[in-house]
Amino acid sequence: MEFKILIVDDEKDIVDLLKYNLEKEKEFDVITAFNGRDALEKAVKEKPDLILLDIMMPEMNGFDVCRKLKTGAANGIPVIFLTAKENEIDEIIGLELGADDYIQKPISPRKVIARVKSVIRRAYSEKDKTIKTDEYIKFKNLEVDTVAHSVKIDNEDVFFPKKEFQLLHFLLSNRGKVLSRDVLLNHIWGENIYVVDRTIDVHVAKVREKLGDYSEYIETIKGLGYRFNAE
Repeated sequence: MEFKILIVDDEKDIVDLLKYNLEKEKEFDVITAFNGRDALEKAVKEKPDLILLDIMMPEMNGFDVCRKLKTGAANGIPVIFLTAKENEIDEIIGLELGADDYIQKPISPRKVIARVKSVIRRAYSEKDKTIKTDEYIKFKNLEVDTVAHSVKIDNEDVFFPKKEFQLLHFLLSNRGKVLSRDVLLNHIWGENIYVVDRTIDVHVAKVREKLGDYSEYIETIKGLGYRFNAE
């Protein structure tokens, strides 16, 4: 799965640097804009998953762009400000406008990539608060029944221990959605129990092993988590 990133900065060198490094990650599709008005148009038309937004730009500054984004059709898109200023008042204004993070110039591509992944992960976690579960799920010839605690593949019973069963059921209930490791850990093990991310990876591997041909539907989304792709 690729995430669409809109980079907005009037300095072409910065835009080119960020575009090159983000696209190297193989999980980002980058579009660009060099002024605020163009950014607003592309945000509405392209519906990016995140916007990297410079503050100091001609025609329309980043604060005005963010304000219009948050009150218009592009509301809900995470925004990370790029700023050369170290003024705390600017930071407060940006956060009040709904900015999700700040990165100070000079730009470090590695820092930008880390912040982008973190904000996207957080945005998905917020969306995942509305996740659902169903008692009985049938996907092709894969059946999961929580009442009977059973899994059938091609009408044959396949045994899944409790945690693996819960993991499969949760992924299937939310098929098509990327579920972060934090969301999976909290749902299956609970928020008050400490479990490392590697635990999820091990359980996913075991679930895939038992699913046979259906294992290909569980996708690893690099840097984010897992998705049951029902397409």
